[in-house]
Amino acid sequence: MYFRPLPGVTVATAILLGFLVFLGVWQLQRLEWKLALIDRVERNMHAAPLDLDAGHWPLHGADTEYTHVTATGRFDNGKEAYIFGIGPEGAPVYHVVVPFVLKNGRTLLVDRGIVPRDLQNPATRPDGIDNHMTRITGFWRWQEAAGFFTNPPDLKKRVWFYRDVPGIARADGIVLAAPAVIEADATPNPGGWPRGGQTVVTFRNEHLQYAITWFLMAAALLGVYIAYHVSRGRLVFGHRSSS
Repeated sequence: MYFRPLPGVTVATAILLGFLVFLGVWQLQRLEWKLALIDRVERNMHAAPLDLDAGHWPLHGADTEYTHVTATGRFDNGKEAYIFGIGPEGAPVYHVVVPFVLKNGRTLLVDRGIVPRDLQNPATRPDGIDNHMTRITGFWRWQEAAGFFTNPPDLKKRVWFYRDVPGIARADGIVLAAPAVIEADATPNPGGWPRGGQTVVTFRNEHLQYAITWFLMAAALLGVYIAYHVSRGRLVFGHRSSS
């Protein structure tokens, strides 16, 4: 085989080839991370509920997101807040978020579930206003950050557009035991509203496709490099003729 590479083309190709391979390897690492995340969330959600009454509290961190929890206390129904969202049927809804005072006096926020817009006013769903000592079960969700285009809250109507735990607590004038919300499970509420069980877990996992794409681009670049040198007579497979 005869090979006399063009220096400039070779250097540029090597740099670009290395970059494409790096991106492919990085996507494989992201795939490994995503699979571990999905596995952790599945384990958290399907484990036996962590009893907050017994003092077992999730520590702050991604490892405890979606932890299955249970607690006993009373709702402070006079301080309902609402997080705007889209319901399972694609219609606008409000998540009803209520302070929940545990037996030990600590306070958490509970997302009791969704109501349609015409039931935002608690007076329209009196059967669902629970003032008794009650036991709830749900999933532990940490506060989230606003997106760049997220609307500011409508404090007059007590409506938020993301899970702004500190903001809701400030508006309620309460001190929370943790910057988190318990999303109630599907246990029916009297009167049917709010409707719990709205925790949805969806993870986009396209890292393998991305990795394959980058590796194919690297292979294509190498093929173009070889073909270019062959066309210029700088790469000859077999014995090069001396004539």
